[in-house]
Amino acid sequence: MSFVETLDNLAWRKSELVQRFEHLIASKSDQELEAMAQASRSLTLQNFGRTMRLFAPLYLSNECINNCRYCGFSRDNSILRVTLDVDEVIAEAQHLARQGFRQILLVAGEHPKFVSCDYLAECVRALAADFSSISIEVGPMETEDYAPIVEAGAEGLVVYQETYNRGVYAEMHTAGPKRDFNFRLDCAERGYVAGFRRLGIGALIGLSRWQDEAVALAAHLEYLFKRCWQAQITVSVPRLRPASGGFRPLFSMTDRELAQLVCALRITFPQLGIVLSTRERAALRDTLAVIGVTMMSAGSHTEPGGYTRQGRKHLHRTVRGRIVAPEYQEGEDQLATGQFEISDERSPAEIAAVLRRRGLEPVWKDWDQALCGA
Repeated sequence: MSFVETLDNLAWRKSELVQRFEHLIASKSDQELEAMAQASRSLTLQNFGRTMRLFAPLYLSNECINNCRYCGFSRDNSILRVTLDVDEVIAEAQHLARQGFRQILLVAGEHPKFVSCDYLAECVRALAADFSSISIEVGPMETEDYAPIVEAGAEGLVVYQETYNRGVYAEMHTAGPKRDFNFRLDCAERGYVAGFRRLGIGALIGLSRWQDEAVALAAHLEYLFKRCWQAQITVSVPRLRPASGGFRPLFSMTDRELAQLVCALRITFPQLGIVLSTRERAALRDTLAVIGVTMMSAGSHTEPGGYTRQGRKHLHRTVRGRIVAPEYQEGEDQLATGQFEISDERSPAEIAAVLRRRGLEPVWKDWDQALCGA
C-alpha cells in the first residue's frame, strides 16, 4: 500500500497521532501557544542539542517543461533561462565552500533534455570531494534513475508535494509531467529504495488552507517514519513568495500560525528535521530558530549562476519550446531569472553570528561519506 490510499481516505480515517496533531494546530490562546513553544523548545534541545544545520541551495537550471501557475520557472513565463555546465557548477560551489558550507542542495526545474540523471550524477561527482552532504531537489524520477546519482555521492532527496489537495493540484499544474499527482506523492519512497539517507518533504503554503495541508503533511510524515525508518526525515512549510508570472496566493498564513505549525510538528514528531528557508523574514527566522527549526538555508540565490554570475554566455529565452536569443528589457540584469524572491538577505556569516548570540551553534558539516566506508 502506498501513501496514495492513506491520503485519499484521510477525510474520514485519521490515525490517533494525526488527530492529536490536528488538535495542536486548532485555534489557541496566547497562553496555550506559549506553552506549545516551550514544549517545542524543550524537545528540540533534547533531540538536536543547541545546533542549527546550515546549507545553501545551488540552482543548476531554470529550464522547465511544466506549467505551474505559481512558479517563476513555469514554461510559459518569458524569463531568462540557463543550464549551468559542470565547470560553472563547480565555480558556484567553490564560492559556497569558501563561505564555509559543506552541505549543499542542488536545485533545478524539470526538463529531462537539460537536467538528466546523467547530468545530475556528473554534477554530484564533481562536488563530492568538497561537500560532505549533497542533496537534490529536481523533478521526480524512477528508482533506477536515482541510483546513479546516489552512487555518485548524493545522500539527500527533497520533493515537495506543493499541495495535497488533488483538485487544487490539478488547477495549479496545467501541463507537463508534474500533473501526475500520484507519481510525485510516492517519490520519497522511490528515493529511499534507491539509497538516499535523507528524505525531505513539504507543502507550499498559499495554494490551499494551511490547516488542511498541515494535516495531510502530518499523515505523510507518519507514513514515511514507518516505511522509511532508516532515513532521516525533514519537512519544510514554505510560504509563497512573489515570482515571475505574478501569481498571488489563494490563502494566507500569519507569522503566528507558522510558529504554531512549527511547534505542532516538533511536539508530534520530536526527531523530525524542520527546515526554514530565506523566503521568511530575518526576524521571524531568528525567532523560530530557538523554538523548533533545526535546519536553515543562508545567503541564498534562487537563480542559476546567482552566486558568481556563471552562465551568462548561455542565456536564452524559450518560446513554445524553442530556444531564442534573449532580448533584454531596459534595466534588466543579464542573469538568469530566479524562482522566487527571498526575504532574508543576510550573509551566511551574519546568520551564523546571530545564531551564536542566541545560544545556538551553526553546523556546517554533520556527516561524511567516509562513515559508510568499508
